[in-house]
Amino acid sequence: MKMGLQDDEFYIENGKFVLTERYHLRRGHCCGNGCRHCPFDHESVPPKVREIKEPPWPYFQEGDDDSE
Repeated sequence: MKMGLQDDEFYIENGKFVLTERYHLRRGHCCGNGCRHCPFDHESVPPKVREIKEPPWPYFQEGDDDSE
């Protein structure tokens, strides 16, 4: 069964098609592609791909305040 996309289920960023969390929730499972808005904790993404797509740590971690 094909599902049409609603306006709040995607957007275009820098010429790329990005699916929102709402779309993924409607789909009901992780597709394994490492999507930015995956609400399923990337459970189907292979470990090697997960390492590549892992977002970098923020420059300042919470609690790392040197201004004391």
